[in-house]
Amino acid sequence: MLPLELTLTALADPTRRRIVERLAQGTATVSELVDCFDLTQPTISSHIKVLERSGLVSRSRVAQTRPCSLEPAGFQALDDWLGQLRSIYEANYARGWTSSSKS
Repeated sequence: MLPLELTLTALADPTRRRIVERLAQGTATVSELVDCFDLTQPTISSHIKVLERSGLVSRSRVAQTRPCSLEPAGFQALDDWLGQLRSIYEANYARGWTSSSKS
């Protein structure tokens, strides 16, 4: 899979999007995420693994804990794609095109 597809696949799940939103506020351990989401540790770990494979999240080691944090570079493919769409839309809008003018 390409980076964009991995990112979109990871973010397709609402729980993973909520985990990303939580991690945007700062690092958290799996235990802290379990408490936030009222899900089991294996479920949270499974979601974190998907986010890790997509490059959106990383885990480090601090003593006995494995804090999870966002990886801004992992969002680059999504940001690039959205930027391209935004540019196309803005160019069309500047020319007076809207979705209703197609009829």
